[in-house]
Amino acid sequence: MKQENPSDRMQDDFGKRVKELSGEDIFSCISCGKCSGGCPITSEMDIRPHQVAYLVELGDADRLFNSKTIWLCASCFLCSSRCPKGIDLPRIMESIRAMITRNGVDFVNVSGLSPELLAKAPQQALVSTFKKFTSEI
Repeated sequence: MKQENPSDRMQDDFGKRVKELSGEDIFSCISCGKCSGGCPITSEMDIRPHQVAYLVELGDADRLFNSKTIWLCASCFLCSSRCPKGIDLPRIMESIRAMITRNGVDFVNVSGLSPELLAKAPQQALVSTFKKFTSEI
């Protein structure tokens, strides 16, 4: 009996796009929860990191696109270092953010930032924030 390749199960466009953008095979995730257990900001997330992997597998783009979790990920790579399968979850989070911002949806309203903040904030912080959270750059 031929064993099914987990990647063959990826039939929805969302899962294929996430894999294409991230380069990660999310279907190798075994849902052990080590990523969530080590994440320093899990308590602030509405979807835990291991659940993000599961929702990508299910093709539940709407739930992920409306989640604050993908925006809160600090890309500290603690989850990746703990993953027994070597999945780079921050790359997956980044690919989902990219899908959203490429459609012109921004998490940060650039025009809503005060002139005082713009004058005081380090330029590098502003550029990285705009790049991660908006379609402006």
